[in-house]
Amino acid sequence: MAFVHLHNHSEYSMLDGATRIKDMVGRAVELGMPAVALTDHGYMYGIPELGLACDAVNHGTPEYKTWSHDKSFLEKGRRAELEEPDPEKDPRAYGQFHKDMAAWDAEGSVDSVKPPLVIKPIFGCEVYFTPDDTLSRDKKPELYHMVLFARNQIGYVNLMQTVSEAAVDGFYYKPRVTLDNLRRHREGLIASSACIAGIIPKMIDRGDLPRALEWAETFRDLFEPGCFYIEIQEHGITTDSGMTDEQMDRQLIEIAKQIGVKVIATNDFHYLTRDDAPVQDVMMCIGMNSKVDDPNRMRMQGSEFYMKSEDEMRAMFPYCPEACDNTVELAEKCDVELDWDSIILPNYPLLDPGETHESQFRRECEEGLAKRYGEDWDGKEIAGVDIRERFEFEYKVICDKGFAAYFLIVAEYVRWAKQNGIGVGPGRGSAAGALVAYAMDITTFDPLSNGLMFERFLSPERTEMPDIDMDFDDERRLEVVEHVRQLYGPEKVTHVITYSTIKAKQAINDSARVLDYPVYMGQRLSKMVSSDPSVKLRQVLEKVPGKEDLYNPDFEEAYKRDDDARRIIDTALSIEGLTRGEGVHACAVLICRDAVNEHVPTKLDTKGGVEITQYEGHTVADMGLLKMDFLGLRTLTVISKAKANIKANYGIDINPDEIPFDDPKIFELMSAGRTAGVFQVESAGMTATIKNMKPTEYKHVVALIALYRPGPLGAGMVTSYINRMNGKEPAVSYDPRLDGILGETYGTMVYQEQVMLISVEMCGFSKGESDSRIRKPVAKKKIKMLTDQVFKWSDGEDETIYDHWMNGAERNGYKREVAQRIWDDVLEFASYAFNKSHSAGYAILVMQTAWLKAHYPHEYMAAVLTSYTGKTEKIVHYVSACRHDGIPVLPPDVNESGKEFTATAEGVRFGLAGIRGVGEGVAQAIIDEREANGPYKNLHDFVERVDSSQANRRVIEALIRAGAFDNSGYPRRQMMHFVDKENPENIIDAAVKRQKDRANGQTSLFDVFGDVEGSGFEVVVPEPDGQEWDRHMKLSQERDVLGIYVSDHPLRPYEYALGKAREFSLSQIDTGYETASPTGEGTINQEIPEGKQFWFAGMVSDVSKRVTKNGDPMAIVTLEDMEGEATVVVFPKTYKEAEGYLYGETDPETGAVLSDAFIRVHGKLERSDRGDQIIAQEILPLELNEETNRPKVFEIMVPSSRFSQSNMSRLATVLATNPGGDRVELFIEQADGQTMRAEIPARVNARSIPLLAEVKGIVGVKGRVTII
Repeated sequence: MAFVHLHNHSEYSMLDGATRIKDMVGRAVELGMPAVALTDHGYMYGIPELGLACDAVNHGTPEYKTWSHDKSFLEKGRRAELEEPDPEKDPRAYGQFHKDMAAWDAEGSVDSVKPPLVIKPIFGCEVYFTPDDTLSRDKKPELYHMVLFARNQIGYVNLMQTVSEAAVDGFYYKPRVTLDNLRRHREGLIASSACIAGIIPKMIDRGDLPRALEWAETFRDLFEPGCFYIEIQEHGITTDSGMTDEQMDRQLIEIAKQIGVKVIATNDFHYLTRDDAPVQDVMMCIGMNSKVDDPNRMRMQGSEFYMKSEDEMRAMFPYCPEACDNTVELAEKCDVELDWDSIILPNYPLLDPGETHESQFRRECEEGLAKRYGEDWDGKEIAGVDIRERFEFEYKVICDKGFAAYFLIVAEYVRWAKQNGIGVGPGRGSAAGALVAYAMDITTFDPLSNGLMFERFLSPERTEMPDIDMDFDDERRLEVVEHVRQLYGPEKVTHVITYSTIKAKQAINDSARVLDYPVYMGQRLSKMVSSDPSVKLRQVLEKVPGKEDLYNPDFEEAYKRDDDARRIIDTALSIEGLTRGEGVHACAVLICRDAVNEHVPTKLDTKGGVEITQYEGHTVADMGLLKMDFLGLRTLTVISKAKANIKANYGIDINPDEIPFDDPKIFELMSAGRTAGVFQVESAGMTATIKNMKPTEYKHVVALIALYRPGPLGAGMVTSYINRMNGKEPAVSYDPRLDGILGETYGTMVYQEQVMLISVEMCGFSKGESDSRIRKPVAKKKIKMLTDQVFKWSDGEDETIYDHWMNGAERNGYKREVAQRIWDDVLEFASYAFNKSHSAGYAILVMQTAWLKAHYPHEYMAAVLTSYTGKTEKIVHYVSACRHDGIPVLPPDVNESGKEFTATAEGVRFGLAGIRGVGEGVAQAIIDEREANGPYKNLHDFVERVDSSQANRRVIEALIRAGAFDNSGYPRRQMMHFVDKENPENIIDAAVKRQKDRANGQTSLFDVFGDVEGSGFEVVVPEPDGQEWDRHMKLSQERDVLGIYVSDHPLRPYEYALGKAREFSLSQIDTGYETASPTGEGTINQEIPEGKQFWFAGMVSDVSKRVTKNGDPMAIVTLEDMEGEATVVVFPKTYKEAEGYLYGETDPETGAVLSDAFIRVHGKLERSDRGDQIIAQEILPLELNEETNRPKVFEIMVPSSRFSQSNMSRLATVLATNPGGDRVELFIEQADGQTMRAEIPARVNARSIPLLAEVKGIVGVKGRVTII
């Protein structure tokens, strides 16, 4: 006897099921069941996971491991190398070995003795069936459940197509399956009548037995003979009409007898054990945004929907024992195996007549090599590498693996993008190591002269498909995807799904909410959880080896001592990691040889409406399908816009690929720290590092990108590299023969390719072995694989990786101690080593963007600002950066601004479309009129000329408030009076009338004589009256329409006083701050620490009053300075003391704000996944006046005994890391007793305690530091 669960829901019945598939398979095996099905609601998300979970069990038996090993060796002719298993230690493997040998001797194959499956996966889906074949959308659809199973490979394809059609064409509320759909895809499918929500049970429950019988006959006849079953279930519940499960089951059994079909018993489980019922209940509450204790919410009745044993199932159906037996029969009918071994590339649609994929691939490569290296490329060497030999090697590996079409496909859409003016990246990842990619213009930098390895990309030992990810202009990426869709056929191209799971912090907050605890309880516990996105709650609750830094004793204490906290945490632990939802992968696209739904099921993304796969990206790639990543890179958008700006202003076409990398201006810009907007190097930490490094070559930038990561930074590799590069430390040389490999990085192991080349040069590894047996295990720190596992090597040796390393080095004449030293360094540092191909590619973008900014700063920064349109925080940051770099950012201007930020000779102008209330269409109309008929003379001229249906009163007012007419010489206040609708002489109404008359063909005297001076019909323009709004009014109006202050800032007159009132600017909360390196050499970037109180200062831009649970008032304050803004939380005690300081002066009659509130905040910084915020402990008014704003003088007297180059270098660093508004005067005592005075251009914060302490340390007891 046996039983198989056939109607089951996993976590992929999202926010309804709570069964983890791996656990489900394990439980089925534990219960001795021969198979298990997966039938999630409407979709097939979990099918690959079910297949893999069953494979893990089936392939983990001694019999299967032995059979698989024997099959591999026998088919490769290596029988002599097989060893007989020990019959006592492993009798099962011993028995299988002899079966294999006998079968091979008799049949020349071992397929006939393949071990039977321990657990068979049955692939299914509980679909939503609708009787409405028209799929109308005029009312909520009538939907019923039905369960479908794939009987064979044809059935699996038909199941995918049925589910896909329902989820794409039939989706309305739910994915809808129709009779027509089922008829077209019935082959190879098995169906069952489902639960109480099936159409047959529903008709019975409604008392309509004839229709129930009719539908049963319909399904019996629709599916192949013996492929429709009636389901019975017993959960101890009653139906809407009061029928018990048993009463319903007996009716269903009777119908089955009448129509001659079999009955199966199912349990429709949604969780694994009875104890898991509360977990599933919590998931339902999360999905419905309800509370566990809400009596009116939807819930599953009872706790019987779990994976019951065979005995439990049989005990429920004594009146129909065959229903359990029939589950085994159905399972035996199903035989579907997912294909993880095939490579299914699309056919390249643009093959030339008479060409194969391989021949066209060769021709395109050889043509490309001639363009890259000249017509005489054949026979040339680059960096000691013969071009022809390298090409032929790569070509053979690619063609032997059947990947020629892959390169043709990638090269085609890259070429199309470039031909259509879409920015394409120079290459990312290991693909840049392929000479063929360079030849086909997929990548743009030479792998030979850059020392890149093909084997890092595609080693001969690799079995999976190559992976070339391409960067495109972020704004035009989808044009490339659409081109691919049209070229291959829309049915063959689709986007890829992603799943979201419940993370640790989210699990805590969700659990607290559904258990109906106050919000603060969940927040208090979640704050104790690390912000590391991979953290698990168990790692926070207890010390887990290797993850000790994630443990929080406060979290453990709360769990042990607080019953409510324990309840929340236990609930969170039970739901953590469960699937919560789905979305669209940011860049992955699937390109198939046939219709996508012949290989994977698809659906509509419910948010964006695009078609996506139901299997995630790694799965479709592992199934041998072509998944390409079309990445959008903002930097390429910036480069494209910068090129357009340069063309518009100078008439020059810039080709980024021709930018000279030896241009000194590039390195001057980097060394000066003017890196805002420059790709990859603009963070505060990277800027500090690059200023210390002072790069002078492209290779330095390549190394910097590879090194600037947490691992190398923590290991001191960055400092070591910089010191060696600048001659402050000697370069390391293990052996002169290896200097060609490590010389470019001064002996520091920076790149994975260096580690690989050392293993080839010193130890005799093949290049493929260097990738699979050195790079991969070292990067993943698989020490046992390196030292314990024996491999067969290309030179015939059988030994561990470590032994092959050491013995190979000795055979090649290297000292054993040298080989050991390098081995030790490899293990220590190589896990930090980076893919040189990737860093070299991205370094190109660094060089290109730095060159553009160095030579065309206005045009480049206009492009950067435009790329962040709509993101106010970023705009504020880059406006501040522009001003820091001496690039003025100007208000919009109707005669100079384009739609976007516009580069002018004076600086960067705000774009017209960026003004709130204007928009792109109006902006374009303004520009079109300006280009057609010349600049606007003034506001009156503008109103007359621009179509009033486009530029209405609201638009014109916004333009005035933004400063777009400032260059006309009229005050904004006066211009607002000109257009005020309360002004009977307002110029808009008269202009609108004249425009309407002209549109109707009526010519007025104003049109005829308007330009004739003294005619009496000209438009009279009053002279400017010089009466402007006060400064506060003008700036607040400007900010309302631009989102930021542009022409000025309320704090600008008090910049010095502001700097004195704070310890950090608000932007430094994000960027950190520069401080002197502990070594005294250069600077480092540090983060403002949490938990310590600091002074912050600025202007209050918003106050949101709140009330605590106890009814006490508090506030959330938005504080801003000239560099950024921050959220300040003001709890009741502090709010009570400081409420009067938070609001500026207001007009008692009108309520209009007359002045801003400036405050100092003493508080602790708190970082969380909700954002950073300052918890205020004290708030004081900030006094801003001439006295507080007067700079000081910071005097330094250096005695002759302390005057040295090293001390002066330290002093310069200390001054640079304490910027402010105070002048610095330096007095140097000379040997003859005379004192030399010098004023240094640096400006410092004279009241900085660290500055005083560090300078006093430099000048010593005989020196003097004075603030005047």
